[in-house]
Amino acid sequence: MSAAIQQLKPQALWKHFCALNAVPRASKKEARVIAFVEQCAQSMNLSHQTDAVGNVIIRKPATPGMEHLQTVVLQSHLDMVHQKNADTTFDFDTEGIRMYIDGDWVKAQGTTLGADNGIGVAAILALLESTDIPHPALEALFTIDEETGMTGALALEAGQLTGNILLNLDTEEDHELTIGCAGGIDVSAQGSYDVVDAKHSQGMLLQIRGLQGGHSGMDIHRGRGNANKLMNRLLLQLVQEWEIEIAEVDGGGLRNAIPRESRALINIPSEHLARIEHRLNEYQNVLHDEYRVTDPNIELVFSQTPVNSQVMQPARCLQVLHAIYACPNGIYRMSPSIEGLVQSSNNVARVLIQQGSWSVQCLTRSSVNSEKLDVKEAIAAAFHLIGAELQTGGDYPGWAPRPDAPIVQIMSQLYEELFQDKAHVNACHAGLECGILGRNYPEMQMISFGPTITGAHSPDERVKISSVQKFWHYLTETLKRIPAR
Repeated sequence: MSAAIQQLKPQALWKHFCALNAVPRASKKEARVIAFVEQCAQSMNLSHQTDAVGNVIIRKPATPGMEHLQTVVLQSHLDMVHQKNADTTFDFDTEGIRMYIDGDWVKAQGTTLGADNGIGVAAILALLESTDIPHPALEALFTIDEETGMTGALALEAGQLTGNILLNLDTEEDHELTIGCAGGIDVSAQGSYDVVDAKHSQGMLLQIRGLQGGHSGMDIHRGRGNANKLMNRLLLQLVQEWEIEIAEVDGGGLRNAIPRESRALINIPSEHLARIEHRLNEYQNVLHDEYRVTDPNIELVFSQTPVNSQVMQPARCLQVLHAIYACPNGIYRMSPSIEGLVQSSNNVARVLIQQGSWSVQCLTRSSVNSEKLDVKEAIAAAFHLIGAELQTGGDYPGWAPRPDAPIVQIMSQLYEELFQDKAHVNACHAGLECGILGRNYPEMQMISFGPTITGAHSPDERVKISSVQKFWHYLTETLKRIPAR
């Protein structure tokens, strides 16, 4: 199907997207995609440099007659979120993404598509390769590790870029111009527990699956179920009512993805098997009722298994379940000044209990730094009460909106001219690299835009073909409107 996708318009962009998607590019495993971009620069006879962490900068002179315009930085990140459905056989380390066309959408077969931020990367490569698109001098900045800590943007040194206008191609609604974003911080709790011999005689596997998931920033306001929190809710009920034993819990995955699945291995009193199965069926109905709108395919699946001989010490088990229950998840506060904008949130992204240790990983976001720290303390409070070890990392700043910046005015007016509609100029709750880059380049004007992408960070990810065409037209016309130096 890749050949059919390469025939889509604009062909130059889709050609590069297909080539990019043939390269495995997980966060923190970007060596192959860095080499891919470097090879592109060499084949285009363009100067490039790669810094110590792997960020690549490619420079292209202005087309004749546009040398007097300000230099533009085009920026996208090279890594993508690697997620797949449980029933999909796929090796992200060795295989390219399997894409197909479905009406007006490009999708992947059971995995994330990589349109976030692969379409942006492909658009930049298409511009760098072009010979017939007018543009000012360009600096293409390809950062690494955006999805798991933004370490590429954090490591970019001052003075590497000369442009004073930055176009970030990492927004996922084609009518939006993003001029601000939330900052974030990773908050993790961990501890140990005594492993004891089981006293119950019947094992059971519980699975919560079929949730929508999605981006833990851009989709957090949609009220979708968090598999980790829903599994914890069930386990606490079973422990309190029947003193079930927990051998293992494994839920969620990446810190910036709303957890779609969770599984638990437990032991139950065999004499209460029928009653427990009845309660599980009741909980399934509760989940369907509560999440019928946001997660219509949610399901609780359970089956009998051999007994688990080693389990979590009961008193410690109850402590951990209570702490996870108390840990905030979802929207913490809406913005009082921007209607509809989530100001602060937390995503309980990963829960793992096995072999004497447990851990909970969260990603906290806020556009207000003091409130970000407040949410962090709320999480810490829940786990400090049980003597857990707390770790934080990956702290990055938000991006303060500058609605009066000339590039914002230019692109707002251009959007209205091209599409006979007003662009939605806003801030977003996702973490964009602009806030980090702005620390070393405080005078740089920045704006983010892109084509319509839905289901980012999940196997439901898809990109709208007609929207890519709209985005490309908007991008190329914007380059003609860049003001003089």
